[in-house]
Amino acid sequence: MLLCVDVGNTHTQFGVYDVDRLVRDYRVASEVVRTEDEIGIVVLSLLRHHDIKIKSIKGVGISSVVPNLTNILERMSKKYFECDPLIISSDLLLGIKIGYDEPATVGSDRICGAVAGYKKFGGPLIILDFGTATTFDVVSAEGVYLGGAIAPGLETAAADLQRRAAKLPRIDLRFPHDVIGKTTSTSMQSGIMFGAVDAMEGIVRRIRYAIGPEAIVIATGGFAATIATHTKIIKSVEPTLVLDGVRIIYEANKKKNVRKAKNH
Repeated sequence: MLLCVDVGNTHTQFGVYDVDRLVRDYRVASEVVRTEDEIGIVVLSLLRHHDIKIKSIKGVGISSVVPNLTNILERMSKKYFECDPLIISSDLLLGIKIGYDEPATVGSDRICGAVAGYKKFGGPLIILDFGTATTFDVVSAEGVYLGGAIAPGLETAAADLQRRAAKLPRIDLRFPHDVIGKTTSTSMQSGIMFGAVDAMEGIVRRIRYAIGPEAIVIATGGFAATIATHTKIIKSVEPTLVLDGVRIIYEANKKKNVRKAKNH
């Protein structure tokens, strides 16, 4: 079995794969103050709770956008699973080309999403990731990661609005019954939630204009399912897309002892 890890700014997701089948996945808070022992104890407890034998984990793959946690998880992997983890980066064998001006600066989560999305849907493809940031990643029909766009995520936008306006309350991030809010909270929900949908559709329309109207749109991230209920643009919601990408990249590299600067 393979343990895949997706470290985001807000949450860390763990997935256990038996070959290409996701057996279990777990989500915990991304707390940089944790030690490798604390994370190890959490992971081992989750595995034991679902009767997954620790010794059955033969490898660990990590996608991380939080450098401090990357180091902690690397130490955890060595200590508790007795293996050197594969840290996802642009210089691994990916199955797609990276067309970014500076490949090393592409987030590993964006790389994993692009790899898994292209393998499942082909291209041209637009991948939406609704997390701390809302990212738009574009893969061409030929399997070239072209880049994309980064916008504030729903939680980020809501928190910043509440922080900057003294009288605005904290709100639940859900769609109100009516676009015309009758309270301050529902007015904020309308602006943030419907505004996010309209902004997403507008950017997707611009991307399709650039690469072709046939581009498929898929979505992942914590708010993907919620947003998908209010738009017809999203073809499929893929909750474990980044974890799937970690698995695919791990499998492509597990027998390779060298890393290639040019991906193909």
